[in-house]
Amino acid sequence: MKLNDIRNFLEAKIITGEEYLGKEINCVYGSDLMSDVLTFVKRGSMLITGLTNSQVVRTAEIADISAICFVCDKEPQSETIQLAKENKIPLLVTKFSMYESCGLLFKEGVSSCLTSDVK
Repeated sequence: MKLNDIRNFLEAKIITGEEYLGKEINCVYGSDLMSDVLTFVKRGSMLITGLTNSQVVRTAEIADISAICFVCDKEPQSETIQLAKENKIPLLVTKFSMYESCGLLFKEGVSSCLTSDVK
């Protein structure tokens, strides 16, 4: 599914990376535990999180995550935005909670990174 479709489902605004809205997102993983992200996230996924510090982008870079969406209207720190720009990782913000965001995407057929059919 395209990142732009996911953005629409989550009614999210783009903080940076609008030029990457055509990216294909393979699966979604919601977590605030970056150790879990490194363990379970698959390449080409989108991370849904409430953490807004630069460690989120550093983790995304290591795990080859395609996009990050912050929940509950949490705005990322300026350092986080700059690091995302440097690494070409789109950042989005949604008003929904992590629970609601994951539920909306599940309803629309977006795969979880824990689903066995996702590579």
